[in-house]
Amino acid sequence: MAELTPPAAPVPLFPWGDMPEEEYFKSKKLKNEREWVKTPRGISVFTQSWVPLEHPPEALIFMVHGYGNDSSWIFQNTAILFTQMGYATFALDLEGHGQSDGLKAFVPNLDNVVLDCSFVFNRVKQRPEFHKLPCFLYGESLGGAICLLLHFHEPQNYDGAILMAPMCKISEKMAPPWPVRQILTFIAHWLPTWPIVPTKDLVDQSVKDPVKREIARNNPRRYAGKPRLGTVLELLRVTARLSEKLKDVSFPFLVIHGDADVVTDPAVSKFLYENASSEDKTLKLYEGMQHSLIQGETDDNVAIILSDLRAWLKAHVEQKAVLSGNKNSD
Repeated sequence: MAELTPPAAPVPLFPWGDMPEEEYFKSKKLKNEREWVKTPRGISVFTQSWVPLEHPPEALIFMVHGYGNDSSWIFQNTAILFTQMGYATFALDLEGHGQSDGLKAFVPNLDNVVLDCSFVFNRVKQRPEFHKLPCFLYGESLGGAICLLLHFHEPQNYDGAILMAPMCKISEKMAPPWPVRQILTFIAHWLPTWPIVPTKDLVDQSVKDPVKREIARNNPRRYAGKPRLGTVLELLRVTARLSEKLKDVSFPFLVIHGDADVVTDPAVSKFLYENASSEDKTLKLYEGMQHSLIQGETDDNVAIILSDLRAWLKAHVEQKAVLSGNKNSD
């Protein structure tokens, strides 16, 4: 990887600038609500929503963040971008992340995390004001993998997904080498929470823009330590299983990846696109872009990505409206 360029401009207090958070929400004409929800397995997860105030939302977007991050800070910025397009957005902090229960960055069982997400998202879908609205998943990195697992868990529950550099397989450039992996697997049986796995700094590997890199690094709830043994082994287990099931993906999806990504493998996104059984699938592979796309690339590159996202969502919301109208007229 090329030497990192230091910021040439001042780094703002927050991802959205220096404006206090509540004032920023008002300026964007949206309502932000936060709630701790107890899941059926007994853990408390932090959830939040961003809903436009000036008009009813055209669709719901359920968002899943990546490893080491949370639903606030830069991820919240992306949620607000969707509200500006006319959609209501919802997210939670995964177990062991942000303000949810669990040892920081320890994810012993991703299948349980999928059940947490399903429970939280279905609670939202049952609210009368959101009845019959189209529902889409949005996931970044590990969140993209969780979106696919949610699809396998409830195949008819979502109208499509946007998968941003999905972690369908951990890049060999980020994974421990084979001999080290075998040793860590042995140790993990006794010390699953041990933060010892050698890896490179994710922010440095993910974020291209120097100012945005420092903003990401300043997230007060970001996990910046070494990955825990049990978490890494669980990610390797699940992504290995997922890579074998990509052919079973049957719902509409847009998969987006930068071809300079060294965290997750863009070749696996291409494999997903080529092999998924879905008849409605789109791949956008951006030359020279890295892992963190919307909140990490240059403004010019972000504008390209958002244009593609906006067009895909608009087309699929309109398609859902036509299909719903046809059903109502029968």
